[in-house]
Amino acid sequence: MKRQNQSSVTEFILLGFSNYPELQERLFGFFLVIYLVTLLGNAIIIVVISLEKSLHIPLYLFLLNLSVLEVGFSATTTPKMLVVLSSEKTTITFAGCFAQMYFLLLFGGTECFLLGAMAYDRYAAICHPLNYPVIMNKSVFMRLVMFSWVSWLLLDTVHTSWVFSFPYCGPNEINHLFCETPPVLELACADTFIFEIYAFTGTVMVVVVPFFLILLSYTRILFAILKMPTTTGRQKAFSTCASHLTSVTLFYGTAMLTYSQPKSGYSPETKKLMSLAYSFLTPLLNPLIYSLRNNEMKRAMVKLWRRKFNLQTL
Repeated sequence: MKRQNQSSVTEFILLGFSNYPELQERLFGFFLVIYLVTLLGNAIIIVVISLEKSLHIPLYLFLLNLSVLEVGFSATTTPKMLVVLSSEKTTITFAGCFAQMYFLLLFGGTECFLLGAMAYDRYAAICHPLNYPVIMNKSVFMRLVMFSWVSWLLLDTVHTSWVFSFPYCGPNEINHLFCETPPVLELACADTFIFEIYAFTGTVMVVVVPFFLILLSYTRILFAILKMPTTTGRQKAFSTCASHLTSVTLFYGTAMLTYSQPKSGYSPETKKLMSLAYSFLTPLLNPLIYSLRNNEMKRAMVKLWRRKFNLQTL
């Protein structure tokens, strides 16, 4: 299709799974349930950790921040996706697309750094248990959290502003579920080669480097676990790390595949499925694999429930 340089795009059309209308109807109900469960599960984590002082330690405070990210991540993409799947109103304004991409990258990039900080926390706790209170003191914890949230702001601002500085003169159909960089960039009426180099470099900095640091931390953790004298200690340490490592693999793997090559040879449907993996599964699994299976979280939830019940009966 020849692009018309005389026109300027003021809104985009999100195609979703429009090639499969019957599938869209089924996906709407499925995604709605996942969205509600995600919000509920992560909201429980935020409330329980915030109210229970015994959980005000780095491990659970990191989880609280992670749950805030997951809620923001889901709220950025899912509501508009549900509208696209359930109605004929599949348009999104230029400004709305910019905002969606900006916050999608902000929450996603922050999660990359936060998962790395959580791996360092587990490394310090398992490999240096006696020095852990010194290594992961309040000051270090606050710096790690602030770095995770703030460090991506500049890159995100440059990235999103650069994407939307390109001219978009038509067509305006985004073959995706939401405004993500690769499908939006395909519609640009300009040479994007320099930006692709920048995007690849940014992916290495934000995704690959933290990912390898996580692998390094877990390599050290594995050797430390194997040296533990008791089976109970090994099982407890392994169970603490296994859930985090599973989430890291899912989130980092799909994000790397999506962003390392903005114009890769993957089919549009494959790209959509990869995006769903880290935009839906990771926020959904967070409360399940991190906290709701954690005995301390369960005890804290029961304690808060009993406290509330007792107050109501007074």
